[in-house]
Amino acid sequence: MKKLNTLFLFLFFISLASVFAQDKINVKGTWSMSVTSDMGSGSPTFVLDQVNDTTLTGTYTGQLGESAVKGTLKGNVIHLEFDIQGNLIEYNGTVNGTEMSGKVKLGSMGEGTFTGKRK
Repeated sequence: MKKLNTLFLFLFFISLASVFAQDKINVKGTWSMSVTSDMGSGSPTFVLDQVNDTTLTGTYTGQLGESAVKGTLKGNVIHLEFDIQGNLIEYNGTVNGTEMSGKVKLGSMGEGTFTGKRK
């Protein structure tokens, strides 16, 4: 009986460890986005670098110009922000492998949605 209890505890801890050892999401790379908003649509590009598990930096290039980007990644929830022409632009969404999607706030220019794919 003692061997059975030991085996059960071993299997329990192995399964528990596998839950906590999930793959960390990596968003480093070039992302092609598709944005739809009240102002129309656009296809910006983000080049992202993952400083650590939660801190992101990079660049935005699109119809609004070019800007440095900062952001966070918590689990699969991503937040990117940058300033263009005095407007704080914010992308808030989720990452699923090589794709992401969510909502975008375009400062005083409105709101919309986005989807993105890593190149």
